[in-house]
Amino acid sequence: MKNEKITGELNLTTEEIEEAMSDMDGFIDITPDDFSKIYHLAYKKASEKSQERTLKAPVPEKSAFIKWLRPISEPAPRVHFKDIAWSWFSALIGIGLVSWLHYGWFSSQDLILIVGSFGASAVLIYGAIKSPLAQPRNFIGGHLVSSLAGVLSWQLFSNSPWFAAGFAVATAIAFMHLTRTVHPPGGATALIAVIGGESIHKLGFGYMLLPVLSGALIMLVVALILNNVVKWRKYPEFWL
Repeated sequence: MKNEKITGELNLTTEEIEEAMSDMDGFIDITPDDFSKIYHLAYKKASEKSQERTLKAPVPEKSAFIKWLRPISEPAPRVHFKDIAWSWFSALIGIGLVSWLHYGWFSSQDLILIVGSFGASAVLIYGAIKSPLAQPRNFIGGHLVSSLAGVLSWQLFSNSPWFAAGFAVATAIAFMHLTRTVHPPGGATALIAVIGGESIHKLGFGYMLLPVLSGALIMLVVALILNNVVKWRKYPEFWL
């Protein structure tokens, strides 16, 4: 072991080389020193080639299943209790105000101020205020272009409601991407324009203004006030 280097190369002595040469049949026209030099050079070359093969060896990709799994040691981050409480309070005020106006004023006039997709929006603008999807551009713009997609889909394909529903959501996604206003609840806003029933259908393109734009603006005002009235929250992250 004392003759072995860290790399695995052996420091051969002259006596060991001579003994090895004497065991070979025939005449060998080489000195022990020359043999030692050749041995060390050959080992060096072999080591370099081995390292090159190691560096060039393709790194095996993780299977799709392994990529999908998250280590158990990495749980979802916890939200501070004060943020939970303030998100709850903000959503109560935002949705409560729109609902109060709807049931107290608009429903008596056969008008609508609230749609189901506002519930999903409340999660973002009151509970995930740092998300790019929750910013005013995305919130207002996403609902507006999605409502347009929904109304157009119903106008064009009302004779085939199943197709109109799929077309509405797909077109809403495309519109939101094109206008940089991706807001996931917008997909529901588009879908509601198709499956919302006669009360929604008779609004036509007015659906874009009432309930969608009007209700969204009320919720946004509440978000701007309540998300900034406490020192540990700031909204929006950006406007445009």
